[in-house]
Amino acid sequence: MTVPVVDYVALASVIFFIGVAGVLLRRNPLVMLMSIELMFNAANLLFLAFARAWLNNAGHIFAFLVITVAAAEAAIGLAIVVTVFRAEKNVDVDEVRALRG
Repeated sequence: MTVPVVDYVALASVIFFIGVAGVLLRRNPLVMLMSIELMFNAANLLFLAFARAWLNNAGHIFAFLVITVAAAEAAIGLAIVVTVFRAEKNVDVDEVRALRG
C-alpha cells in the first residue's frame, strides 16, 4: 500500500499553515521558533515525498540542508532569547528593545 503524493502535500500544507499561524499570532519567541521549525518540517516532508515519488535522491539532500539550517536557526534563536531574557526579564517580541543599535 502506497500513500499518494497528494496526501503528503495536504499534510505538509496543514503543518506549514499551523507554523505560519504560530509565527503571526503568537508573541512569545520560543513559540515562534517552534512554529518556524514546523514550517521547515513541512518543507522536508514535501522534499522527501517528491523524492520518493520521482525516485530521485535530490530531495534527501535538500532535506538534510534544511535540517542543518533549522538546527542553526534554533541555536542562534535560543541564544538571542536567553540573552534578551537575562537583560530584560521579558521575552515579548513587541517589547524587546535590547537588540536595537
